[in-house]
Amino acid sequence: MSKKYYFFSDVHLGFGSREVEKIKEKRLLKFLDKISIDAEKIYIVGDLFDCWIEYRKAVPKGYYRTLSKLNEITESGTEINFISGNHDFWTNTYLRDDVGLILHDKMETIIEGRKFYIIHGDGLSGNDIGYRLLKMVLRNRVNQFLYSCIHPDIGLTIAQSSSRKSRFHSADNSRGSKGMLDFAKNKIHEGFDFVVMGHYHKPQSTEININGRSGYYITLGDWIENYTYGEFSSGEFRIRKYTD
Repeated sequence: MSKKYYFFSDVHLGFGSREVEKIKEKRLLKFLDKISIDAEKIYIVGDLFDCWIEYRKAVPKGYYRTLSKLNEITESGTEINFISGNHDFWTNTYLRDDVGLILHDKMETIIEGRKFYIIHGDGLSGNDIGYRLLKMVLRNRVNQFLYSCIHPDIGLTIAQSSSRKSRFHSADNSRGSKGMLDFAKNKIHEGFDFVVMGHYHKPQSTEININGRSGYYITLGDWIENYTYGEFSSGEFRIRKYTD
């Protein structure tokens, strides 16, 4: 059995109602069971959670089954790389030490001799200066320490409310997608064969030719409407739709 490399993003666990999220999580667990059979490595390309703030001695509740399944996979010897998104960038040590994920802001790697650049994709719009400044503020360790002084019940409630509002606000990603495409073109020009992103919530695989070089710009879709994921093996990247 040939080994495969799997990519998915934008599950946004916790975004919908309790009933909807339970159904989605069950579907995700079945998917993880399926791909763990032949996965060489797994890449979670951001926004697994709709809101993740990790206090030193507290983490958001409600994700036990998913975290347990991910730990089961890593304990079996399969590497899982977690590239942070704009909804789950606030990580400390729990996902790394207790769950076994390898954490990245962005990632460059070689798979079967092909160069991959993997990033969530938020903040790449040329007109999104305000968001990039906000991102710097939110990811500043001093600011995170100050926020962590708020009681977790209060801090998580504020963050979850803000996260839901930002999802509705960013429902139209047309401006951001142009910036993501331009970013991908630059990376392909630099020599990458595949530029893989999440964030856009729409699955696509586009071949790009620049000055005699060709590569692929890929956005993985989401697990809110599309339930899509990426599969790479034998030099080919495929976008697939998961069905139970």
